[in-house]
Amino acid sequence: MAYDRTAWSQHYDDGRGFRPLSGTERDLIARHAPAPDGGRALDLGCGTGELAVALTELGYTVDAVDFAEGALARARAERAGTERVRWLCLDIEHDDPAALDEDGYDLITLRLVVPFLHDRARVLHSLGVRLRAGGALVVITPVVATAPEERRHIALDEEELSLLAEGWSQVARFDAEGLAVLVLRGPAGAYRVAEKGRPEPQSVVGVCAVVTDGSGRVLLGRSTTGMWELPGGRVETGESFPVAAVRELAEETGLTASTDDTYLLTILHDDRAEVRRLSAVVRVAAWGGTLGLPEPHRFRRWEWHDLHALAGLGAVFAPSAHALEAVWPGVLPGLPPVHCYPHATVPRAVGGEPVEAVRLRQEMAERVVAGGWAHSTALQDALRTVPRHRFAPESPLRTAYDDGLAVVTRRDETGRAVSSVSAPWLQADMVEKLRLEPGMTVFEAGSGGYNAELIARVVAPAGRVVTVDLDPYVVHRTQRFTAEAGSGRVTVLLGDGNQGAPHHVPPGGFDGSMITHNCWDVAPAWREQLAEGRYLVLPLAVHGYTRALALQRHGDVLHARDWTCCGFVRDRSATARTTPTTDLAGGELQLRHEDGTPADAAGLEEALRGARYEVPTGVTVAGSESFETLQLYAATTLPAFCRLAHNRSRDTSTAAVPRGADAATVEDGSLAYLTHVLIRDGQTPRQRRSEFVVHAFGPAGPALAERMAACVQAWDRYVRGAGYPRMTVHPAGTPDHALPHGHLLDKACSRLVFQWPDQPPALRPPTEAAALSRTGSP
Repeated sequence: MAYDRTAWSQHYDDGRGFRPLSGTERDLIARHAPAPDGGRALDLGCGTGELAVALTELGYTVDAVDFAEGALARARAERAGTERVRWLCLDIEHDDPAALDEDGYDLITLRLVVPFLHDRARVLHSLGVRLRAGGALVVITPVVATAPEERRHIALDEEELSLLAEGWSQVARFDAEGLAVLVLRGPAGAYRVAEKGRPEPQSVVGVCAVVTDGSGRVLLGRSTTGMWELPGGRVETGESFPVAAVRELAEETGLTASTDDTYLLTILHDDRAEVRRLSAVVRVAAWGGTLGLPEPHRFRRWEWHDLHALAGLGAVFAPSAHALEAVWPGVLPGLPPVHCYPHATVPRAVGGEPVEAVRLRQEMAERVVAGGWAHSTALQDALRTVPRHRFAPESPLRTAYDDGLAVVTRRDETGRAVSSVSAPWLQADMVEKLRLEPGMTVFEAGSGGYNAELIARVVAPAGRVVTVDLDPYVVHRTQRFTAEAGSGRVTVLLGDGNQGAPHHVPPGGFDGSMITHNCWDVAPAWREQLAEGRYLVLPLAVHGYTRALALQRHGDVLHARDWTCCGFVRDRSATARTTPTTDLAGGELQLRHEDGTPADAAGLEEALRGARYEVPTGVTVAGSESFETLQLYAATTLPAFCRLAHNRSRDTSTAAVPRGADAATVEDGSLAYLTHVLIRDGQTPRQRRSEFVVHAFGPAGPALAERMAACVQAWDRYVRGAGYPRMTVHPAGTPDHALPHGHLLDKACSRLVFQWPDQPPALRPPTEAAALSRTGSP
């Protein structure tokens, strides 16, 4: 029977059905997939609902799904009295699965369904993601060996059954009166590179054709040698790589393409069994025809695969694996090394995305807008239009479009994140801080692609973005993704972002600059290459507290305009600062001197073994209340300020210093730090209240505690609710007399002056001695 909704619906409207559910099948499900308390089941291809009803009798609440409305109409009529069943009309292979339960399922069944699925591996992978811990996917299907000849076209042979089991950590097979029953558990989520036999000497030259469908999925064939491959093969005498790719695509799949719609992306070179192997990667941007199986002696089937699922696919032919990684860096991590020779031709963008991505992108945009992070129409349009998932193809769609989640795209050897696609709300906030207009040219330090394309959309149609990164892998990845899914108005450069982009500065300077890594200092090039009156947006660390802020240029001085509490990946440039630290209590505690000169730690170990002084501040906060300005106020006004941290690798904590302590000062062999204690509990965070308390040790402890408590009380009286201070950033060589009154924080390339809301004269810096109050050193 043809895989057609109308035909299937007519099948059921005519009163026909399928093989009735047997007692053996019921017993096998009951024995190997019993319903837990609150168990939910998904019955795909439910037909008239016989299995769905049986699952309710086992204790499951069931979502019964079929793409034929005729089947569901009969199910609703014939099973009208059945409780705990939700009937859903959905094509699991092609429709948006939004109607399915987001909390997942304990059991998913596909009875007499799999032979009719085209992209079986993709469907089973997507279903495996929906299984709850310990859940099972049960496939019940006819087998070629026992099926009558006239039904073998809707049965599976042994190789097809083994393919269903690939990628699952637990596989059990049973017989139910001639039907194969597979119970699959634990999606393994792994792939392995597979090789064929020894190629003919001395070298072989071939092509890999990379084709995607309208949903952005890539075409792979399951070969008779038991691995997945891209369309492709040898280059015949006289053929160019694009001509060979078009020919192989037609011969192997039945799809047609013009060489005008192809481009040579790169040439891969590796060695296999002492034979040099050259593989040309040809991207096919447009195609036609109907997918078929013209060469059944070489391929068992062709399927379209989600990019984020490729790493869990099983055996992938090595040249195909490298070709996929060349097009979408990061989708198949850990491949063996291969020589890669990129082609100079500028590739064209290739469209295509699943309907689920469109919905998730709109939902993400609505949440970001509702949160107040995107005010301008241009940015709202960019959030709804730029395909974020195509700049993180290794991530599932829901992860890519989680508005509160940063997607890590690269880690160092220790596992620490060094490159990511920032959370959408934060990207929107920082783009808004730039105050962009169409036609502007913007600089970005720290590449990834998505953020640059958001900006490019906002400054369209004539504006452009220049983005710089020092990591060759990140640059290559960004170039590929902006080529595949970009606007053509983003220039990606390899270099040190702290130097800006000196050869790409437009007349008068950049109309905006954004830094997307944590910044300890403000590089001079960022100010010098910025147009007068325009904005530099960056996550600036002040004593380790990071705030995304907009700095407006007025001559050589930058004026802070907006502040947002945030976190970013660290700077990896040669000028990045290594934070001086002091270990205490056998390494359990650590003093971090993020700014200023480290204080003398002599005597602190002995002080921590002595009496602890406690000074309540009388200042309280609700559980849901932010005190981010207190962090910055204490850091910029208290002498000898530092940060106190616990060793995260240890579960224990010294009784003297509770976890949660952070802001600290050190002086004369003494230590004071700020913590908080719960003084009133409640049902909600808003109802709970905590009081700030200062703890101190050492001979100068009482004086340090009183000073820190006075700081908290001054914040409560004069700063709390007033927002962030006025702040200016001056070049490092600016003399003191040319700086405004305020609290000074010196860095290597800049001098930061913080002007907090008015305070009583006793709390102001002593003007007769100096116009500035210096912090960060004793």
